[in-house]
Amino acid sequence: MILVTGATGTVGRALVDRLVAAKTPVRALTRRPAAAKLPEAVDVVAGDLGDPTSIAAALRGVDRVFLLTTGPEIPVHDANLLHEAARAGVTHVVKLSSGRTGDDTATDPIPSWHRLGEQALRDSGLAWTILGPLGFMANALHWADSIRHQDSVFAAYGHGRIAVTDEHDIAAVAATVLTSDGHDGRTYRLSGPEALSPGEMTAVLADVLGRPLRFIEVEPARARQAIVDHGVSELMADAIMALRATALESFTSTVHPTVAEITGIRPNSFKEWAARHIADFA
Repeated sequence: MILVTGATGTVGRALVDRLVAAKTPVRALTRRPAAAKLPEAVDVVAGDLGDPTSIAAALRGVDRVFLLTTGPEIPVHDANLLHEAARAGVTHVVKLSSGRTGDDTATDPIPSWHRLGEQALRDSGLAWTILGPLGFMANALHWADSIRHQDSVFAAYGHGRIAVTDEHDIAAVAATVLTSDGHDGRTYRLSGPEALSPGEMTAVLADVLGRPLRFIEVEPARARQAIVDHGVSELMADAIMALRATALESFTSTVHPTVAEITGIRPNSFKEWAARHIADFA
């Protein structure tokens, strides 16, 4: 049995669907099981990574775990799960981290939170594998509202590039690592097939949608305020803006062959990702 945390999110749901298709027993940990809308084959259990008791119950009969945590609670939530996983006899944990933990100059919040989680994993005594995407194609979904209503994309750091990865490719790597041998103690940096700027991604979306779109670069302070206006905390807004600024660095624009090496299939392009998400932007 594989336990998937973050199972209702973008990557977690893609992984659950892939495991179900392969007829691999899978359990999903979620705070709101009634709203999960997961396949019937999935054993959906209620739990919170901030509550060790609920984690212990979810781990009964589990031998492998996909660990997906977000936000400032990453170090605590990772530690909670790893402690209970060791007690439950789990054999292997695969953590979805940040590709930027491999950049020693990245001292902003998100890679720093993930480094603490990675260290807890290494210290846990469990077999482990770390997956570190440099960026997510799915982050472009944040532009959906302005594309639908203004035919425009507003973003800071317009000339920065990130080799973003399709969530289905991340899930494919995770499924392979969780169900095959030879990945213990490995850290895999993941990327898509090319590094793209926000303007280049806008041009791809325009091509796929078949209508002109404008890319408008905004000042970082304005972009940060827009995040706060959407109800995100000041702490997370700062972390998100620091993450976006890394598009200006060469580290996040490096293309890695890892997806193809592990899965045997080339990674999806941003155009292929966009074609799959037309309904979100139309």
